Amino acid sequence: MKKYFMLFFGLFLPFSLLAQDDFSIEDHRTKVVIPFKLINNLVFIPIKVNGIELNFLLDSGVEETILFSMDEKKEVSFKNVEKIKLRGLGSEQEIEGLKSTNNTLETHGLKSHNHLLYIILDQSFNLSSHIGIPVNGIIGYQFFKNNLVEVNYQKKKVIIHTNNEKNQKRIDRSFKAVPITIERSKPYILANAVVDSVNIPAKLLIDIGNSDAFWIFENDKIKLPKKNFPDFLGKGFSGDVEGHRAKIAKFSVDEFDFKNPIVAFPDSSSIKNVKMVPGRIGSVGGEVLKRFTVILDYQDKKMFLKKNSKFSEPFTYNKSGITVQHNGLQWVQETVHLETVRVVTSPSEAGFNDNKNNDFRYKFSLKPVYEIVNIRKHSAAEKCGLKAGDIIVSINQTTPYKYSLQQINALLKSEEDVWIILEVERNSLILKFRFKLEDEL
Repeated sequence: MKKYFMLFFGLFLPFSLLAQDDFSIEDHRTKVVIPFKLINNLVFIPIKVNGIELNFLLDSGVEETILFSMDEKKEVSFKNVEKIKLRGLGSEQEIEGLKSTNNTLETHGLKSHNHLLYIILDQSFNLSSHIGIPVNGIIGYQFFKNNLVEVNYQKKKVIIHTNNEKNQKRIDRSFKAVPITIERSKPYILANAVVDSVNIPAKLLIDIGNSDAFWIFENDKIKLPKKNFPDFLGKGFSGDVEGHRAKIAKFSVDEFDFKNPIVAFPDSSSIKNVKMVPGRIGSVGGEVLKRFTVILDYQDKKMFLKKNSKFSEPFTYNKSGITVQHNGLQWVQETVHLETVRVVTSPSEAGFNDNKNNDFRYKFSLKPVYEIVNIRKHSAAEKCGLKAGDIIVSINQTTPYKYSLQQINALLKSEEDVWIILEVERNSLILKFRFKLEDEL
């Protein structure tokens, strides 16, 4: 992304992990169905932690279960807590956190006892403002480890199947099986990339928690294509992830070919804290995975794929150069029409139409405030004079709170030559800007 906000967490923790129970299906059922929210190609599911429901990003790219933004969830209690240090994607230093054992996680009949949690204390690490819904955590390996995990992007359901022979046969009939490896508790797949006419075998992390199509790490053989632009790729636990975006000729995963995908090339400084497995050159993320129904089978080391209606959609990116996030809430006065029925008490009142001011009333509602937090260099937004810190007052003459963050992001990824008119507040002044979306690739 700057597809809205690319979340790639390649976190590693410089200490040994405690054994913990895995998720299991309760009451002798053969499957559980968990509805999810799909935002910017990312999957968010509800999970109760010690009885309190939280929102989690489902992320095959992390080993641990991580919590953050807990200031509003003070009712969650944790046991056996100790302080630790965390490091991950981003160019900054390690951050403080907590480790807690003996926690219970459950959702829709799926349950894990004695679950190990890592808790980020820094409240500035807040994905909620970038996603548009409350986000309290990330869950990875323990969720996938023992069951067949199906992610149906079109129906917006995660379906956990018991890993038995009957389910295996049914899946084999309908899906394409692709071999994977499980290394350091994360899934990897072999693919092929064509970069500047060079065919490159590609070992990729399968990263449901990455909203981009592909990430590629530069090395002696892989170079950034000449036509590219610098971009803010996302946020890791150790700071912002910077890099470049470019278009390559083709990416192939088994029998599935993707022509002209947009690929992110993260800077080396942003991935220096990530401990790579041998041979890995990048990741495949949600912009590709959303084009399938995906089943991950860690035990038999397979990924099953079935194309859906989005398979042939073109690859897009944010052509404006603007990164927008929530910046709190504001009270907004709205006029509400009252649908009333007048009671007629005498024949003389029949046909008398009294349209007075009691047909309307005012109400106050809390609505999101949207702020521009990043401007891409040399982008259409920078050229017209927009700046980070501008508060959006209107988008194409519409109040911004009528849009979700997802809808704003989709608008900024529209086809080129689309005009965008923004009114913003800057230093207590209302300024108006007009620019055209430009394809830089």
